[in-house]
Amino acid sequence: MALVRSAAVALAAAGLISLGACAHNKSGPQVYSDGSGGGFMGIGKKAPAAQPGIGVNSYLWRASLDTLAFMPLAEADPYGGIINTDWYANPEKPDERFKVTVYILDTRLRADGLTVTVFKQVKGADGQWADTTSSAQTQVDFENAILTRARQLRLSNIR
Repeated sequence: MALVRSAAVALAAAGLISLGACAHNKSGPQVYSDGSGGGFMGIGKKAPAAQPGIGVNSYLWRASLDTLAFMPLAEADPYGGIINTDWYANPEKPDERFKVTVYILDTRLRADGLTVTVFKQVKGADGQWADTTSSAQTQVDFENAILTRARQLRLSNIR
């Protein structure tokens, strides 16, 4: 019986020594956010990469919001880089309305890092709204206004 007890104590001591060696990991315990396996109590796992604050260029994001400020905002996703407005009717032309979607495609301030889609509806004689095409120039005008504002914001941060 004493032999079994001595073996159990020796085995427990060996286990504690092994566990103590793992605890001296210089980076400390690392745990996956998904809770998947990988070691005793999360020791020895790699930590996930840090999440960035915003997934798109901040100047393009701010400039888009500033440029579209006159329109009601339906949705804004800074991680996906999408801004959707709700329908807006110019008080001078109440029989037509516009809706805009901005896609920010890059983390750099570039002209090709931005796409604007403009939707247009016209009110018919029956009072119902009907989809129609907006001019390509309207989209270009929105893109240019956003890019101009983004450059202004960037220059104001440099000084």
